[in-house]
Amino acid sequence: MERTEIRPCRAEDVPLLDRHLPAPGAPARHADRFARQEAGTGTYLLAWRGGEPVGHGQVRWDGCAAPEVRAAVGDCPEFNGLDVRADLRGRGIGTALVRAAEELVRARGGTALGLGVAHANPRAAALYARLGYVPVTAYTDRWSRTDRDGRVHEEADPCAFLVRELSAD
Repeated sequence: MERTEIRPCRAEDVPLLDRHLPAPGAPARHADRFARQEAGTGTYLLAWRGGEPVGHGQVRWDGCAAPEVRAAVGDCPEFNGLDVRADLRGRGIGTALVRAAEELVRARGGTALGLGVAHANPRAAALYARLGYVPVTAYTDRWSRTDRDGRVHEEADPCAFLVRELSAD
């Protein structure tokens, strides 16, 4: 089994992400997440195998922006945008990214990590349940994206926000 390396994104990684893990309909996704990391409000974690990026997810240190979630969990750090290359799903890469995010939160003295999962994504929901995340509140994840032609699209997904209490071990 090939080893997976998890580490924070570096500036030189962004073009590789765009090439190996393109974001159709959201061409600046990787650059935006790296910019959040540079601003100190996030840590953009990347999974690597064989010198190529194969997955990613971001710890948002300021928590989820959805009002329903903030009312339920305050500014609990959120792990969002978890994605693994389709041909490598089910091989532990997503689990490794989530566990790395948990370690980052613990290292900063945090005691919980939250994440959202769309109702239309039962495979991710099963992964999070297996990792010990429990539903806290329902919410609608809203965001906008700008396509390559400069048109802005408003998006919304019904979701559940899940939280895992992190032990000190």
